[in-house]
Amino acid sequence: MSPTDFSTLKLDPRLLENLSSLGYQAMTPIQAQSLPAILAGKDVIAQGKTGSGKTAAFGLGLLNKLDTANLSIQSLVLCPTHELADQVAKEIRKLARNIPNTKVLTLCGGIQVGPQLKSLKHGAHIVVGTPGRIEELLLKGELEFSHLQTLVLDEADRMLDMGFLPSLEGILEELPTQRQTLLLSATYPRKIRVLASEFMQSPEMIQAATFHDSNSIEQHFYQVEDEKSRMKALRLLLQQSHSQSCVVFCNTKHETHEVAEALAGYGFSVLALSGKLEQKDRTELLVQFANKSVSVLVATDVASRGLDIESIDVVINYQLAKDTEVHIHRIGRTGRAGSKGRAYTLCSAEDEPQLKQLEKFLRQAIRFGSLPPVNLLDKPTKPAPMRTLQIDGVKKYKVRPGDILGALTAGQDIDGKEVGKINLFEYCAYVAVQRDIVGLALKKLSQGKMKGRSFRVRIL
Repeated sequence: MSPTDFSTLKLDPRLLENLSSLGYQAMTPIQAQSLPAILAGKDVIAQGKTGSGKTAAFGLGLLNKLDTANLSIQSLVLCPTHELADQVAKEIRKLARNIPNTKVLTLCGGIQVGPQLKSLKHGAHIVVGTPGRIEELLLKGELEFSHLQTLVLDEADRMLDMGFLPSLEGILEELPTQRQTLLLSATYPRKIRVLASEFMQSPEMIQAATFHDSNSIEQHFYQVEDEKSRMKALRLLLQQSHSQSCVVFCNTKHETHEVAEALAGYGFSVLALSGKLEQKDRTELLVQFANKSVSVLVATDVASRGLDIESIDVVINYQLAKDTEVHIHRIGRTGRAGSKGRAYTLCSAEDEPQLKQLEKFLRQAIRFGSLPPVNLLDKPTKPAPMRTLQIDGVKKYKVRPGDILGALTAGQDIDGKEVGKINLFEYCAYVAVQRDIVGLALKKLSQGKMKGRSFRVRIL
């Protein structure tokens, strides 16, 4: 038996059986280092790169001591964004498949509070939410944490960067002092150390590898002289990579929109992820990017906090990050789940101090490569392979993904392979279809019926 097998841990047999059915055999480094302390009830600070398996580590800890007979909130998981909270809740539910009657509730801002309050009245064992909404519900007297055993701060550095410190402090004042606290973070800056010293009890510090080796992420650096050559370099890299899923990082919100507009003008399938977006618009944008209806997402680090999308082929740093740990976090968006990722970084002479810091961190010299041949700019850009349809009102009538797939493939003029991801949300569903059949798919869903009803459908 390997020392990294989950079976070496004192886990509920139902959890072990489920892990085996999910194909989770060996623990990742951060799981192997943190789980013994988590299961022993100790406070833990776990620092690891994006995609290192932190969610499963704390998720197993919460579930292992869960008392499903006690329908009160036993664990609270705080996340920086709605998207990450949804992903964490989904992972916990997956880990809990063999534990009947486990209730996991998501409470996030940006959407109407009424349905969340209705769900809350039915009780929950584990609450996953964003600090703003949790604080709001606490102030209204809608949340009660007297039975709380564990607090988890996931992506703690991102929550502080997004200005959630006052909300976190307000929430902490309402929680039992006798509890286990787990703090998960990709980086560990001074402000996190200060926060941890105030509300954690003798925490164990776990540090898994925070950099990415060449086996998972292939890094390339290119030198540019000015903004004109920077945009030209970006276009060349996009044309050469043929990426269906690329994130371009800029250092400011203004540059994000400028770059996205410029790329759109050159024919690229692109959207800008702005911190000012309403939650519905942000969700719509991220769904299109995740299901490959948009190939390029331009974002700042702040706007992309909590972003966790699988199968990102390429990350391009339009500007070098000001902080070394931010650079590592950026490139960690690619090369996940065993896949090979590529990260391209554009640098100017002004970036020399940051480059020296990065070399010191990576313990290797950075060499500049040659950009792709300029004649690539003469070739047409490739459209995103998919398009997204929005179907309104499906949750009210309990429409499932299988119903949507069945409506699309009825009559055999659309093959199931031409249908991509189907995402269900509170007020609508999104379904990705191959670009060349979007008109036919729209017609079938608009004119056909699901659950005996017609629904309004539009192309995003």
